[in-house]
Amino acid sequence: MSGQPYVRRSWRYVELKFRGDVTQTRMSRWFPGRLQVGYTRTMLAALWLHPAPRTIGIVGFGGGAQAKFCHRHLPGARIEAVESDPGVLALRDAFGVPADDARLQVQLGDGAEWLRQRRRRYDLLLLDAYDRDGIPARLSTAAFYDDCRAALTPDGAMAVNLYATDTRTHLARLRRSFDGRVLKLQEPGMANEVVFAWNGAPRPASVEAVLADLSWSARRQLREGCMRLATAWMRQTTDR
Repeated sequence: MSGQPYVRRSWRYVELKFRGDVTQTRMSRWFPGRLQVGYTRTMLAALWLHPAPRTIGIVGFGGGAQAKFCHRHLPGARIEAVESDPGVLALRDAFGVPADDARLQVQLGDGAEWLRQRRRRYDLLLLDAYDRDGIPARLSTAAFYDDCRAALTPDGAMAVNLYATDTRTHLARLRRSFDGRVLKLQEPGMANEVVFAWNGAPRPASVEAVLADLSWSARRQLREGCMRLATAWMRQTTDR
């Protein structure tokens, strides 16, 4: 492949790829609503920092796994997503992403410019923006992370997927933008690291209380990530 996005199907999975064996999205044929890749579940542990978000922003749509999950399991939330690659959006139906409706809107556009126009809008922001060369440079600058913070509500939270990149530089910029309110989790068994950042001073409840209103399927998928985030939060708070 020349680097254009394409779908590979096996008896178990439907996968979005750019080239070679690098998988951008993996969907189970038998459980298409499940967050199949571990780091996507960990990213949504940000719900522990801001339960029951009213508006969710997603930069980097890919195969739409997180958008599908939020649309199904968070009926009180509106989901707004942006994707810069028209070839990716053209494959949306292959991954069973619902059509746009009153609660879901997916746009083609530049994520940095899109976010810059959305001040104080999102209770939850998910960043998982990759092209065939990795994280686009415009989505990793200090100014971009300033815009991420500005796009959050006063008590909003965000999660960023970092893979095959200079994690230290991203962390330094995020800590500056969020005045140190940053926490990193290594994804077990994967090279991904998920970084959380937040506005204000969240007072998280217990994991079970945060997940209580979700379906059994959603609770099962998110519990482990929320537990790891809660443990890391307590350790970081104790060390200060």
